[in-house]
Amino acid sequence: MIVSAGFNHVATLSADLDRIVAFYEAAFGAEKVFEMAAADDHPRMAVVDIGGSALNIFEVAPDAILGDRRVQGGRGAIDHFAISVDSLATLETMRDRLVAAGAEIGEIQQLGDLWSLFFRDPDGMELEVCAPSDAG
Repeated sequence: MIVSAGFNHVATLSADLDRIVAFYEAAFGAEKVFEMAAADDHPRMAVVDIGGSALNIFEVAPDAILGDRRVQGGRGAIDHFAISVDSLATLETMRDRLVAAGAEIGEIQQLGDLWSLFFRDPDGMELEVCAPSDAG
């Protein structure tokens, strides 16, 4: 029996916290619900509500971000995360919102029982937006 209720948050890194928070606000209508100033033992961070779960974004120096965000396998053990939307129509709207917010986007494609749209955020990280499909 599954005892979890899903993901609470995904923690990610950015060299420009203000830019990446503004991106998620513009593209997803996300809301910054908490911000912490940098301290000796903790980088500056923000918690961004993306609708039922959150992104915890830590601001770090560019050279502290290891790997190549543009290459699968270069992004570390977790390759990407996907944000859910409720329908293909919403996914099509998201495509337009992502473009307006400055994301690089791919094409909407059907992957089994999901519609999928891959995009790159302003940091170059590949991410995905998914919607349910009737197929599968």
